[in-house]
Amino acid sequence: MKAIKLAALKKLEMLEVAKPKIVNSDDVLIKIKSVGICGSDVHYYKTGKIGSQVVEYPFTLGHECSGIVEDIGAEVKKIKIGDKVAIDPAITCGECDQCLTGRENTCRSLKFLGCPGQIEGSFSEYIVMPENSLCNVPDTMSFEQAVLTEPLCIGSYAVKISKQEAHQNIAILGLGPIGLSVLVFSKLKNPENIFGTDLINERLGVVKKLGINYGFNPSKENIIEKINSVCQNGIDIVFECAGKQETLDHAVDILRPGGKLIMIGIPQAKTVSFVPDKMRRKELTLINIRRQRRELPEVVENIVQGRIKLDPFITHRFKAEEATKAFELVSNYKDGVIKAFISF
Repeated sequence: MKAIKLAALKKLEMLEVAKPKIVNSDDVLIKIKSVGICGSDVHYYKTGKIGSQVVEYPFTLGHECSGIVEDIGAEVKKIKIGDKVAIDPAITCGECDQCLTGRENTCRSLKFLGCPGQIEGSFSEYIVMPENSLCNVPDTMSFEQAVLTEPLCIGSYAVKISKQEAHQNIAILGLGPIGLSVLVFSKLKNPENIFGTDLINERLGVVKKLGINYGFNPSKENIIEKINSVCQNGIDIVFECAGKQETLDHAVDILRPGGKLIMIGIPQAKTVSFVPDKMRRKELTLINIRRQRRELPEVVENIVQGRIKLDPFITHRFKAEEATKAFELVSNYKDGVIKAFISF
C-alpha cells in the first residue's frame, strides 16, 4: 500500500509499505478515505518533535481520519464490513489506574496514531484500529465531516472541563480548527459574549458565520483594551488554543479574578511562563487539556442532528500526491486555511 512518510524535516515521500493485518480479535482494518492535517503534524514536519516525542525517519504522520471498514477480527461485534467510520486515534490499555478511573486520555500505556514511538499514522491507504476506537457514521455524513470529529472531540471535552455556565463571557485565543471546535460547543452553552482572536483575518471572517460576537487581530489591535472595554469586570473563561506565549499573556490580562484559563494549544517552545503576581492576585485557575475522553459518539450525534456547523471548517482539499503542497500551505498559514484534507 501507499503511505506518505516524513523522511526528513520538511520532506515528505510517497512510499510502498506493507499493508497492515488484523492481529487481535478486536482489530478492524480500515480503508482510509480522508485525513486532516493537524497542528501537531505541522510541528513534526517543521521541527521533527513535540517535547520529548522525537521523530525517527521515515515516519507516517496523521491522526485525524475516516474511512471504510474492509475487514474485522473474530470478536468485533458493533462494526461491520462496509461501515463508514470516524476514528478516535487513541488506543488505551483499559487496565491502568488512569483507565480504571475514567482518565483514558492519560492512560499509562496510551498509543496514538502518528505519534513517534507509538503508532505509525493515518497518511496511508490502510490502518488497523481496535473496535472501541471507532464510531459508525451515517452515509449522509461526508468523510471530511467524519475527520472533523477528532478536533471537535477536543473542543467538546474542553468546554465540559471548563464547566462553562450560561451567560458567561468567553474568549477563544487562536481560531484554527481547535479554537473553532471550542467555539461551536461553547455556543451551545448560551454565553453572554464570545470573543475571538487570531492573526489571520480570513479566520475572523469565518467565525462570524459561526456566531461569534467579537473578533480581533492582535497584530493590528490592542485586544486587551478592546475586550476590557466590553467586559469591564473581565472574562470568565479563556480557552487558549494557539500555544503561544503572547496568547497566554493576553489570557491572564483579560481574565476576571477567579477566572479560568483552559490551556489547549501545544507550544512549540520548550517552556512558557506566567507572571505569578497577576496569577496569584487574581487567583486564576489553570487547566490543561489532554486530548479528550469518550466524546466521539456524542460529537457524531451533534453533527447528525445539525446542532453544529461544519462547512466553515473545510477550506482546502488535496490528493495524496499533493501532500507537500498541503503541508506547506498549512505550516505557513496560507490562503486563509483552517482545515486542509488529503484524500486517498
